[in-house]
Amino acid sequence: MYQAIVFLPLLGCIIAGLVALAGARMRFPGQDPAAGAEDGAHDHGAHTGGGAPQVGGDHAAIHASSHEPEPQMPPAMGSRFSEVVTTAFLLIAMLLSWLALYRVGFGHQDAHVPLMSFIMSGDLKVDWSLRVDTLTAVMLVVVTTVSGLVHLYSIGYMADDPSRPRFFAYLSLFTFAMLMLVTADNLVQLFFGWEGVGLASYLLIGFWYYKPEANAAAIKAFIVNRIGDFGFALGIFAVFMMTGAVDLDTVFAQAPSLTGKTMHFLTWNPDALTVICLLLFMGAMGKSAQFLLHTWLPDAMEGPTPVSALIHAATMVTAGVFMVARLSPLFELAPDAQAVVTGVGAMTAIFAATVGLVQNDIKRIVAYSTCSQLGYMFVAMGVGAYSVGMFHLFTHAFFKALLFLGSGSVITAMHHEQDIRHMGGLKNKIPFTYAMMVIGTLALTGFPLTAGFFSKDAIIEAAFAGTNVMAPFAFWATVAAAALTAFYSWRLIYKTFHGAPHDPAHYEAAHESPLVMLVPLGVLAAGSLITGFVFVDLFAGHGVEEFFRESLKFAPANHVLEAMHETPLSVKFLPTLMMLGGWGVAMWFYLYRPDLPVELARQHDGLYRFLLNKWYFDELYDFIFVRPALWLGRLLWKGGDGWLIDGFGPDGVSARVIDVTRNVVRLQTGYLYHYAFAMLVGVAAFITWFMFASGGH
Repeated sequence: MYQAIVFLPLLGCIIAGLVALAGARMRFPGQDPAAGAEDGAHDHGAHTGGGAPQVGGDHAAIHASSHEPEPQMPPAMGSRFSEVVTTAFLLIAMLLSWLALYRVGFGHQDAHVPLMSFIMSGDLKVDWSLRVDTLTAVMLVVVTTVSGLVHLYSIGYMADDPSRPRFFAYLSLFTFAMLMLVTADNLVQLFFGWEGVGLASYLLIGFWYYKPEANAAAIKAFIVNRIGDFGFALGIFAVFMMTGAVDLDTVFAQAPSLTGKTMHFLTWNPDALTVICLLLFMGAMGKSAQFLLHTWLPDAMEGPTPVSALIHAATMVTAGVFMVARLSPLFELAPDAQAVVTGVGAMTAIFAATVGLVQNDIKRIVAYSTCSQLGYMFVAMGVGAYSVGMFHLFTHAFFKALLFLGSGSVITAMHHEQDIRHMGGLKNKIPFTYAMMVIGTLALTGFPLTAGFFSKDAIIEAAFAGTNVMAPFAFWATVAAAALTAFYSWRLIYKTFHGAPHDPAHYEAAHESPLVMLVPLGVLAAGSLITGFVFVDLFAGHGVEEFFRESLKFAPANHVLEAMHETPLSVKFLPTLMMLGGWGVAMWFYLYRPDLPVELARQHDGLYRFLLNKWYFDELYDFIFVRPALWLGRLLWKGGDGWLIDGFGPDGVSARVIDVTRNVVRLQTGYLYHYAFAMLVGVAAFITWFMFASGGH
């Protein structure tokens, strides 16, 4: 059963990929397709009406598009077959995953499924096997459920795209890589899935490859993640150096023996476990878009909307949270590293929430919401409430996927318009989508009895009960972020669905999405409403120990789960009060006094631009890293390679040979008296030399 869950998406990827290749060969027999021909790139500019930069235009790669394209080419052959096969495989994997959660979580039937020997090199022995415990089972449910629904939704959303087989192949590849990650039994196998997710995200974000901004976003995501992955790889090397193993059972068994040990690096001797955990967390910062390595996440919106739902709800961004939970036996022994995790998570939560206040792209607002909620999850991991962090990961997958897919339904209704300033009044045109978006917003903001209410409030209570040095900051940051989240979430609802239409033409043409897109919204809405109170005891109550058993490690001194239930009533009610406050301000601003936001932005122009430009992180990184790198690269290219190496090396030698031969050739004039004169000079020189040489003897 577990092999089927993991490898069915891979089989779907292979089938859809073969269909895509065959279709491309039939469409362009005997030749490679011209750039953009496959996806109807020639019509993109005409469709967007100037909203997106033209290919090759000034600064085309740095300005984000506010529209999604509408290809005009006919669909590739086998498109329907690819959709049906990949979606069917994912839905089967989803059903098997829920069965696995029941068997493992409630039936205590943990499994270890060996597949093959992977690497045998000296002391390094890596086997390929599937580790299925409760933590894995929870992630299997999250990944396959959201991915299966995204596959189903994509059948309707991508109906007009000519490259659907390629798209569904990428989606299934993404899912397979994530499933390999969550079932990993050793750090090398985990790293394989980790990098596979990065590759698939690059392919999906840049799916519309003829758009310069999509290519730039894909490259940006890939490079920023490489920074985090470099630290992650160093962490794996450090684990192997200190324990001589990479399989999780051996590493966890030896972890207590590393307490107090140091690692020598240059003139430093830092604590070994702290260094290991910080390096591993560096990988989580990149993959889960934490503060300082977050810049790729909003730009990832350049991919199709189903991709955004998959990346932000169930796969790539949750990989870092899962990794910290999986390695809880290490983090529990490194309190300094836990404090760093707590601080970074809290900073991410408040930073992303402030930026989300002023964004206008409907997908970017939801993207910054994801970034903020990931910060919440890491706060829980940092204070030692690993099951609570997994609880929010579990519930967040439903309502965040709902918000992204709901946004896709809005974008479809508005003829691929994404700017909420151009919307308005849509609740009467697309009432079902409106209802689903409201449910997702209620869950995201933590409205009582929704899924987000139970998981988000549990994190805030855990932060209050936390004992590390960053816990107080994390508590107040998450409380403040709760108010900001409510404000920008309801701002999105009111500007999109309420008020007067701002684009009459698109408004009149707006219509509800097809049933194949609405069914996934309904399923996710149900999950957004019921998963909180159904699972709260298993993730954040008295059933944690029996449910998770050995898949999560809580040190004897870790009493945060008990302490969070004894927090004062004022702490328990504070998040709800903050949520209601943010909601009330948004209602006042955008329903009753829509002139106030404009006036505030004018009065506080500096702050407004600071938030609108995302704290100027992109500009700062461009100044610190990008421009010096370009300057150095140009210097090495022109000065080092061109002037020095080529100038004095192969090109220099060949140039001097040519110069010499050119001058020698000039001596060959063809006149007899020139040669006779040269001979006389030669004879005179020879006689002179002979006379002086003889005289010397």
